[in-house]
Amino acid sequence: MQTVSTIQSLRSRVKAWKQAGLTVAFVPTMGNLHQGHFSLVEKAKSVADKVVVSIFVNPMQFGAGEDLDKYPRTLEQDQLGLEALDTDLLFTPTPDIIYPKGLDAQSYIEVLGVSEGHCGVSRPGHFRGVATVVAKLFNLVQPDYACFGEKDFQQLQVIRTMVEDLSIPVEIIPVATKRLASGLAMSSRNGYLSDEEKETAKVLFQTLNETAAALQSGNGEIEALTLEANTKLTAAGLQPDYYNIVARQTLKPANLGDKQLIILAAAFLGNVRLIDNLQINLD
Repeated sequence: MQTVSTIQSLRSRVKAWKQAGLTVAFVPTMGNLHQGHFSLVEKAKSVADKVVVSIFVNPMQFGAGEDLDKYPRTLEQDQLGLEALDTDLLFTPTPDIIYPKGLDAQSYIEVLGVSEGHCGVSRPGHFRGVATVVAKLFNLVQPDYACFGEKDFQQLQVIRTMVEDLSIPVEIIPVATKRLASGLAMSSRNGYLSDEEKETAKVLFQTLNETAAALQSGNGEIEALTLEANTKLTAAGLQPDYYNIVARQTLKPANLGDKQLIILAAAFLGNVRLIDNLQINLD
């Protein structure tokens, strides 16, 4: 595996692959890699001849008071994990390379509709930062495929919508959430949790499953189910941010006729913000 940090080096390597008729899959990350990230790389390897991974802690998607400076940076460990998977190229740009004019002078992309609500309310400007950096990375890497985890489902829908609306020639491949044995979704932010807090955190996924079971049994009382879920989370020691039962395609509140649903949830455990979701088919 080769690690490059300049645009020229990245483009030179990818250009050679393309000239040789090879396909390229891309996995954008912010580093501090875990098995969830590695499952994205494994999927990328299964669909393309070459795999590019980026590690870039994107300042544009962090709001005031969020953990940009504290966000874990573990490049050497990440490189070892990616090398073990026979990753072809690692791109590690700095903010000066991605945003040479600075954030205040940077053009940005705003994805309407699916970026509203949920994390879009809790983290104003977050999806603007996500869409902008992913679009820029797509332009730099020019992949045929890009793999994103379903844990950040709203982010996945934002990227899908951006690609469709702007006619970006990249096929977006979703990858199922990787979980610990307890059901807790793998996340870089889990590293902030103590063992005791991880036990508490698993209640989030348990609650999602209970709500899903109620919906699948014919209970359509969405307000009551939402209140019940928030009450359970609070009783367990979590502070709910949102718990929304929505139509999977639009991420708008579910109606009686909707059959493809998803529950989107976020909750704080101390200073750590956990997100998770669960897809439900009512056909």
